[in-house]
Amino acid sequence: MRRRSTNNLLLALTAFIWGSAFVAQSMGMDYLGPFTFNSIRSLMGGLVLIPVIFLMRKGKKPAHTRQEKKTLVIGGICCGIALAVGSSLQQIGLVYTSAGKAGFITALYILLVPLLGIPLGKRAGLRVWINAALAMAGMYFLCITDGFSISKGDFFVLLCAGAFSVHILVIDYFAPKVDGVSLSCIQFFVCGILCAVPAMVSEQPQLRWILAAWMPLVYAGVLSCGVAYTLQVIAQKNTDPAVASLILSLESVFSVITGWIVLGERLSGRELFGCGLVFAAVILSQIPSPDNRKGTEAVRR
Repeated sequence: MRRRSTNNLLLALTAFIWGSAFVAQSMGMDYLGPFTFNSIRSLMGGLVLIPVIFLMRKGKKPAHTRQEKKTLVIGGICCGIALAVGSSLQQIGLVYTSAGKAGFITALYILLVPLLGIPLGKRAGLRVWINAALAMAGMYFLCITDGFSISKGDFFVLLCAGAFSVHILVIDYFAPKVDGVSLSCIQFFVCGILCAVPAMVSEQPQLRWILAAWMPLVYAGVLSCGVAYTLQVIAQKNTDPAVASLILSLESVFSVITGWIVLGERLSGRELFGCGLVFAAVILSQIPSPDNRKGTEAVRR
């Protein structure tokens, strides 16, 4: 129970970092294209984790078997591919659509995660679906302030929601089998390399613009990538992916709150109501049921 609560707090912290990093991502787009920004921030995140891995292994004998190393590499590549696709689609979508629509459409992974988990043998109880619907309603009131229509940008962000759903499920599969920090480090380098290819071809980044964007890059690379995604990998070791997606959906709530505090943006009554619905869904998802307790005990055995 204590481990479950700790993991949920780590996921909430992850959502807070992602939400507060939205300002940095917006500033970075003023200087760099989406692929360039994602490539550099991901590579920075991977570099930050290298000394962390060495410190964690200091004084310890390597306990990884050949099979574990193979699983680690495969998992890192799969997570990196999903991360590269999802983050790039989101950045591209933000060029063509409003942040409100993007936040709502991205939140569709709340429903997509349990849906995609069904073929993998992960059962989603009725309460998960009710909480997901409640969170989706909250996202609507929080993010949608004008008419909803599927534009070019909306379509890209919709694809992004699917990619992030796959990312959550891939992490859920590999995280219990390997070291979480090492998995996160590999996924960042894979993501950075994959995004670098279209960046060089279509965006042709220049050093002066990269240097001009150093502050948002450092914030997004070190905190949003190096810290937040690592916390996600570690926390999901013993957390149901559907519940994890609900907690991570707080990213949209925190982005509005930090925008209000840092940028002086005001929350309307409609937006406050949306925040309340999302928080209620997350809180309700943390109340253990008899089925959840039995499932947890079975996993531990």
